[in-house]
Amino acid sequence: MNHYSPESFSLTQSVGFSITKARNVLATEMDAALKELDVSSQQMGILLSMRRGVATTPFELSKLLGIDTGLMTRMLDKLETRGLLERSRSIEDRRVVNLKLTKEGEAVAARLPEIAPVVLNRRLRKFTKAEFEELRRLLNKFLAD
Repeated sequence: MNHYSPESFSLTQSVGFSITKARNVLATEMDAALKELDVSSQQMGILLSMRRGVATTPFELSKLLGIDTGLMTRMLDKLETRGLLERSRSIEDRRVVNLKLTKEGEAVAARLPEIAPVVLNRRLRKFTKAEFEELRRLLNKFLAD
């Protein structure tokens, strides 16, 4: 089913526009809340994914977070420079780079679950539980191939 046509399409009324705007608003608010830790909302995704063992290589992180490999490399460079993570070559396959949080990276990552829910709950404060669940369901449906 087509929901748009050339005649009916309006940029500011499109789903893509609303999703992008919502993402930007949320990223701005999250970045402000994370300022004290000196990490961005995108870096938060990397640190939490690594802490939970969901991803341990740049490729896995890129795929999981939907970030292109060039940007991922630059973000990992910044986190490594800050002393939050370390890179090492895989012994089994030298082409693979493994990532590991440092003690400081672990400490920063441990604080993130205290901060992120506050930002998210503030943005979702007008949603009922049913609306929140429906929003998650619809976003997951939108993202499914």
